[in-house]
Amino acid sequence: MSTYPYVTVDVFTEQRFGGNQLAVVTDARGLDVATMQAIAAEFGYAETTFVFPPKDPANTAQVRIFTPTQELGFAGHPNVGTAFVLARAATVFGKAVGAKLIFEEAAGQVPMTLDAATATLTAPQPLQVIAEPVAADIVAAAIGLEACDVTTARHAPTIASVGTAFLLVQVVDVAAVTRCKPDTVRLLALPAAARGVLVYARPDAAEIRCRMFGAASGVAEDAATGSANVALAAYLASIDPNASADLVLDIRQGIEMGRPSRLLATATKRQGRVIEARIGGGCVMVMEGRITVA
Repeated sequence: MSTYPYVTVDVFTEQRFGGNQLAVVTDARGLDVATMQAIAAEFGYAETTFVFPPKDPANTAQVRIFTPTQELGFAGHPNVGTAFVLARAATVFGKAVGAKLIFEEAAGQVPMTLDAATATLTAPQPLQVIAEPVAADIVAAAIGLEACDVTTARHAPTIASVGTAFLLVQVVDVAAVTRCKPDTVRLLALPAAARGVLVYARPDAAEIRCRMFGAASGVAEDAATGSANVALAAYLASIDPNASADLVLDIRQGIEMGRPSRLLATATKRQGRVIEARIGGGCVMVMEGRITVA
């Protein structure tokens, strides 16, 4: 029998039992893919991370991310939570953890920065608009709204990615966000390019209220989705007519789930092009223990 240490944290929050839950297996050497998938399913959180030594010793660690049903190439709150856990441990595989970390992931290298209160990631890929916009009435039916609740004034429902693809859907107001009642069958019938559907309202230029439905990855609803919201920040900056304006967003998610979350996103734009997108937030320690594997 072998044992593996783990820590659980609540991410994108400063309050225990808020934000998005994450389990971090801090030394996963010896675990195979099937066992990692089984452990992620056992935890049942939106994601579980497994930390391995980096392939390039200049980097901090290799991080593999699993939902209860599949492995992901990149996700937001797993990176923020894993950075927090490794910083708390002070060392990883014999190396001191500083204020800057680099995680190796399937989607690419993910730079992380730490300060006293937050961990912030830089998206591993440039913004990509994956496919043609999806019809508003089809999306509305999938999220349990009327077609008139989906606004296309700024953009039609659009699949975008900075490492993982999401369908970005703007609705008319926060009340419409709250009214969403996702239909799993219709969600699964949406284009396969999107891992999940981020439904958001923008009460003002700097504020976002959102929900994310991820039926395709075994997550009915997510309390805080860094990868979706950093893609949203990059996309909104890209369609802003101001060619060089940086975008800063204060994002609230998880309200309807009773796990309120706060995510802080920025997108840097120069000469009409988004050159960098970042997202970060706080994190709170919850539990730690060991997993026994035969």
